Amino acid sequence: MSKDTIEISFVQPDGTSTRVEAQIGSSLMEAAIEHGVPGIVAECGGACSCATCHVYVGAAYPELVGAKDSFEDEMLTGTAAEREADSRLSCQVRLVPELSGLVVRVPDRQY
Repeated sequence: MSKDTIEISFVQPDGTSTRVEAQIGSSLMEAAIEHGVPGIVAECGGACSCATCHVYVGAAYPELVGAKDSFEDEMLTGTAAEREADSRLSCQVRLVPELSGLVVRVPDRQY
């Protein structure tokens, strides 16, 4: 792992996990797509207009993933899987060094 990357784990609904080395400054969605993480569709390519990159970020890093803005919050009303308190659109989460070790749950469906 280089000084410009961090480790992120994506956990599937069946419990299997994919650990990826992600570029600092990229989005969580970009890291998932780059590494072929199942369940992250990202139909709009990260424009925050489709809600098909929905993930659950957990409660461990709330201040580091940042707060949802009103547009993301509105988009999350259209997720196919159940929305939870830690639901985020992965295209809106920028990776910073302090997020190394983040564990993200992938919902059971995006459509």
